[in-house]
Amino acid sequence: MQDLIQQYGYLAVFFGSLLEGETVLIMAGYAAHRGYMDLGLVIVVGTFGGFLGDQFFFTLGRARGRQLLARFPTVEVQSERVERLVNRYHTWLIVGVRFLYGLRIAGPVLLGMSGVSHLRFALFNLLGALLWAMLISGAGYAFGEAFHLLLTDAKRYEGIVLGVILLTGIAFWIYRRMRRAVLGARREA
Repeated sequence: MQDLIQQYGYLAVFFGSLLEGETVLIMAGYAAHRGYMDLGLVIVVGTFGGFLGDQFFFTLGRARGRQLLARFPTVEVQSERVERLVNRYHTWLIVGVRFLYGLRIAGPVLLGMSGVSHLRFALFNLLGALLWAMLISGAGYAFGEAFHLLLTDAKRYEGIVLGVILLTGIAFWIYRRMRRAVLGARREA
């Protein structure tokens, strides 16, 4: 397990952070606590991945936002809420969109459809990505510390803990996908 984390951990953090990435960052924070990864490097890689992912979705929203909205009715419902928020709280929304449930990917697309400039979005997106990577990986690190304090022989359980974190993240992702499908089916009916 240690060799896999050390060999592919930062790559997993980068690719995981391109999309939603919370589970990967929590796991990486925990791995940093255990000494398998460097927390500073986890934060840098997570920031870079989160920044690039949101920049991609912002640009996609700018280029093809209206076409995408027509294909995803559940996102279209949220677009009105995001437009109202963008008009009122430009800066805070750009920084905080990655923390809003259900808007991690849709938020940058919808922001791309707004009048927010590329430069403004990039600057505040970078700040948001840094805060996000620090908080989420820091939570994983803090979890590792708490776990270590609770168990004297934490090394014996670290594989189980990482597995539980991963399974919890996957279960949450599946739940959200299923919920969106059910809501979409209800709206169509």
